[in-house]
Amino acid sequence: MDINVFRGISTLMALAAFVGVWIWAWSSRRKAEFNEVANQLFDAEEERLHQRSLHQLINEETEK
Repeated sequence: MDINVFRGISTLMALAAFVGVWIWAWSSRRKAEFNEVANQLFDAEEERLHQRSLHQLINEETEK
């Protein structure tokens, strides 16, 4: 066994890992969870919390 055999094996393992992650990410069982996470950006509560944190940062900067 030389270095090329190990390179081939590591390439196949990397390919298998990539295909496994790809199948996991595109499975229909994950779609609802991914959609929920993607839509959190538009959630009104999240937006309110973000605005409040921005106001706190602005207030801290102006106090300095």
